[in-house]
Amino acid sequence: MAQGAGDGAHAGCRKALGQNGGMDIDAATPLLGGLSPARFMARHWQKQPLLVRQAWPGVQPPLGRAALFALAARDDVESRLVVREAGVWRVRQGPLPRRALPPLGRAGWTLLVQGLDGHVEAAHEMLARFRFVPDARLDDLMVSWASDGGGVGPHVDSYDVFLLQVQGRRRWRVGRVRDPAFEPDAPLKLLRHFEPSDDWLLEPGDMLYLPPRWGHDGVAVGGDCVTCSIGFRAPAADELARELLLRLADAIDAPGALYRDPAQAATATPGAVPAPLRAFAQAALARCLADPQALARALGEVLTEPKPQVWFQAGVRTPAAGLALDRATRMLYDERHVFINGEAFAASGRDARLLRRLADERRLGAPAVAGFSAPAHTLLAEWLQAGWLHGALAGGLPQDAP
Repeated sequence: MAQGAGDGAHAGCRKALGQNGGMDIDAATPLLGGLSPARFMARHWQKQPLLVRQAWPGVQPPLGRAALFALAARDDVESRLVVREAGVWRVRQGPLPRRALPPLGRAGWTLLVQGLDGHVEAAHEMLARFRFVPDARLDDLMVSWASDGGGVGPHVDSYDVFLLQVQGRRRWRVGRVRDPAFEPDAPLKLLRHFEPSDDWLLEPGDMLYLPPRWGHDGVAVGGDCVTCSIGFRAPAADELARELLLRLADAIDAPGALYRDPAQAATATPGAVPAPLRAFAQAALARCLADPQALARALGEVLTEPKPQVWFQAGVRTPAAGLALDRATRMLYDERHVFINGEAFAASGRDARLLRRLADERRLGAPAVAGFSAPAHTLLAEWLQAGWLHGALAGGLPQDAP
């Protein structure tokens, strides 16, 4: 298990891991303990934990405590309250008005707010530092506020996670899971037997990376503890297959041939499924999967589908001329398509190059926007009206369009 020490070169961190898609993945960065993103991915990603002291010197919480509590009270924000009292765990799902939260001075409670990057620009910018991992895998930023002794117990995650300490202190106990059994009747999936191999106290600016299935237990030390968790998407094979099949079925826009069985003989076993009908069904499914582009389109649509609680607002101004993707917009591409918020579009030539650049950098300046073709401008205008991106098109929709 490696341990890195940041050199305090915060400006270098910004340069190597900025929001744009042109980051230097071979440049060493304090964020990863002096490793480059390329070295980190080769050495640690899905392999072994990494503790980095002062990964982010001078880091600040993406929002204050009062603002965080206010967000937790909203019904469009995913939040949870976890309380441990006299050895008993209790969990309450949001929305969580302030009166539902215990007093600040009471020990043993934690407020978790999911998807903060979709609501707070500072959280969105924080998450963007980790875009050396494909956006198709990057999920969201969760913030945890805890009183003294607060935590969620020893557990495992099925996905990779970076745990960035931004305020107060938290003690992390980490180890491989020998016994995956959970505590019976607990409201959380708590490991019944957890034997940590490492014990670290993280200060503001410190960060811990954990691969999937590593046991960990974080406990606030001293209260007013804020930890930002950068989580990743790891779709299960059965769930992904189900989503893809639904998308492929929806894409069928023409009726197929009807089943015919002129050679069907009289049967003495009417309950048996006829073998020709089974073969007909198998062939129909094979035709649906035969087009590799159909599967590629379905995958891109699934991977960019917004979460259920996400909504978009048109007419949001950008800080500079040009176009910028909304914080909640998911945009990906492959060799033939561009995908945005669950929809697929064929793209080629200069338009494709510019749209891929928009996906990588999440913004385009006015000169680049001017390079789009007229059909692409029409499409971008539709995205502006939907609130998927914000800004201005020359001779088209103004920044404050309804």
